[in-house]
Amino acid sequence: PRLSIESLISLFQKYVGKRGYNCTLPKTEFLSFMNAELAAFTKNQKDPGVLDHVMKKLGTNNDGQLDFSEFLKLIGGLAMACHDSFLKAVPSQKQT
Repeated sequence: PRLSIESLISLFQKYVGKRGYNCTLPKTEFLSFMNAELAAFTKNQKDPGVLDHVMKKLGTNNDGQLDFSEFLKLIGGLAMACHDSFLKAVPSQKQT
């Protein structure tokens, strides 16, 4: 499915509003988001602490929560990884 700016905002708001937060994604909701929306990523991880590591790496201010800009870093990083995988899977074409 195609993602739009509105759907990214809606997705973020879906998880930040669950416990009364409206601007940040606490760790519990981050884990819920990852397990529900990115299950393929989380299920393929061999390290059980990978989600903690991801959240710590994304959280630039060390408050244990992700704001929208930190959330977008996650989405951007995943998009880059998917794009790289796509490029590796497609046979290279010589430019003429």
